[in-house]
Amino acid sequence: MTQQRVLRIGQIVPSSNTTMETEIPAMFRARERDFAERFTFHSSRMRMKKVVKEELEAMDRDSDRCAIELSDARVDVLGYACLVAIMSMGKGYHRVSEKRLSERTAENGAPAPVVTSAGALVDGLHAMGAKRVSVVCPYMKPLTKMVVEYIESEGIEVQDYVALEIPDNLQVAAQDPARLVEIYKRLDRHNIDALVLSACVQMQSLPSIQRVQEESGIPTVSAAVATTWQMLRRLELRAEVPGCGELLSGKY
Repeated sequence: MTQQRVLRIGQIVPSSNTTMETEIPAMFRARERDFAERFTFHSSRMRMKKVVKEELEAMDRDSDRCAIELSDARVDVLGYACLVAIMSMGKGYHRVSEKRLSERTAENGAPAPVVTSAGALVDGLHAMGAKRVSVVCPYMKPLTKMVVEYIESEGIEVQDYVALEIPDNLQVAAQDPARLVEIYKRLDRHNIDALVLSACVQMQSLPSIQRVQEESGIPTVSAAVATTWQMLRRLELRAEVPGCGELLSGKY
């Protein structure tokens, strides 16, 4: 009998994040129904309660410790699960973070590829050929504009956005993902190539991704979906998960 391949998924998670340890495993578990690989999930946490620039900067400084802790567990891939923390540190910072954290794992004797949700989102949009998008964010307007500018600095035009203006991170996670089926209709969707239903890994969107895509006729993605896609690519596995939108259709 052939032994199943078991891969360890590591995540660096803000202390108040309650979504990435549910949505990411849910997608990998869904994939297990169709493919042979099996996965375990491991997290290390950085302190953050309010989604404001000062707390995000302090939190990011803690990410090195988290990467080292996760490499102690010999994870096969490591995901930095806070999009806005990366984007608030300056344009292109996801490349700096991924390189630095990967170096920390190598120095610890357990090298692992590193994915950031920020980098995964822009890479996923590029993979789909999306040149113009509209975006839903839970953040206050100044942080939302920072996210928009970051995406645009990566060569993707943001045609429109909705900022839900929720500063408390636990309240972000408490939003009903079913509301997104109505919220996305507030966006200008004319001639866009993709819809980012949640540009935040804390705001739940997974139950609505496929429904919104089918209803709107527009390829629909989220930061969590993009992170799963990028993790699968780093693991050299087929990036296919049923019912999770265009990016995880297996085409990319």
